[in-house]
Amino acid sequence: GGRMSVEVDLLLQEAKESIEAAQNYRSELQQRLHGLNQARKQVRGSSGQAREALRRHFVELQAAASRLLTERLATLLAEVDVIEADSVKPLDDCQSLIEHGVGQADELLREGEAALRCGLGEKEDQLGSFTKKAMHIQLDSLPEVPALVDVPCVSAQLDDSLLGLLKDRVSRHGSVSSHPPVQIDELQERPGSILVRWCKVDEDFAAADYRLQYRRSGSGGSQYEDAFIGRDCEFLVLHLDPHTDYLFRVCARGEGRTEWSPWSIPQTGYTTLAPHEWCPGTEGYILSSRRNIALRSDSSQTRCPVLYSNAPTYFCGQTLTFKISAAGQTDRRDSLGVCVDSQRGAESLQRDQAVCISTNG
Repeated sequence: GGRMSVEVDLLLQEAKESIEAAQNYRSELQQRLHGLNQARKQVRGSSGQAREALRRHFVELQAAASRLLTERLATLLAEVDVIEADSVKPLDDCQSLIEHGVGQADELLREGEAALRCGLGEKEDQLGSFTKKAMHIQLDSLPEVPALVDVPCVSAQLDDSLLGLLKDRVSRHGSVSSHPPVQIDELQERPGSILVRWCKVDEDFAAADYRLQYRRSGSGGSQYEDAFIGRDCEFLVLHLDPHTDYLFRVCARGEGRTEWSPWSIPQTGYTTLAPHEWCPGTEGYILSSRRNIALRSDSSQTRCPVLYSNAPTYFCGQTLTFKISAAGQTDRRDSLGVCVDSQRGAESLQRDQAVCISTNG
């Protein structure tokens, strides 16, 4: 009976382990399903956005091109109107002159016929006044009518050159890419900051500049803001709150281009390291609002104590950068560096368990 119960226990143990393994396997698969859904969402979502952007751009282009063509047509039609009006005016003037002459000749003919028809008594007077009138009119003065070769013959010069140019430019206008040309490669936590590194994905893309942006993640997230624009492929984003998620994205601008490439896929980063800041309330020093800049006040006549960081925020292997913005009267005991413990009231770092650089290097 004892052997049976041992075997049952073993079987139970094996069954428990199998169930646990199956549960783990299922949760792993579910995570992968979630990952797949995210991937599908990105493909579908970005495709939809790309379609929308293409449609909007080409609809705007069509409207603008149509407007330009309509304006050009109106300009050319106006030119035809001006030529026509200027050319027809002298012809109208000539026509008035001829019509006036025809009217006079008609009147003269009527009078002449009347003079010939009248009785002998009036004939002499009538014929006399008719002859006088005929001489006055100058029946041989004829107005000049322009020859057809001297009159405008309006035509329009049109060719297919514009269409050829358009075809060529339109066939190369716009492009679709499956990946942004740059991606964020690495996010490294630093004290109160994150070092962001990026790289080109598209080898054919000749980048002149890169642009890095970041924002707080989550519901209380802010707008993206520029952190860096330049040729480098890494940048240290400062003044970040520890244990807070930030989103980073990068894009590039091609050589000789004005427009920026599409943004990289945003990456989330955070730092667990508190920022380096000076210890407040140290006699003889004035601190900036972020406590990362200290100014030694000249008012303190006594020896200045050592100014320490607020907490032991430096770890071995990190790079520590001091920047001296301005210098007053120096002293050979002045120095910058790191130490193991903060001895209150110490006047110099030039002591045991400290590494420092003095003013004379």
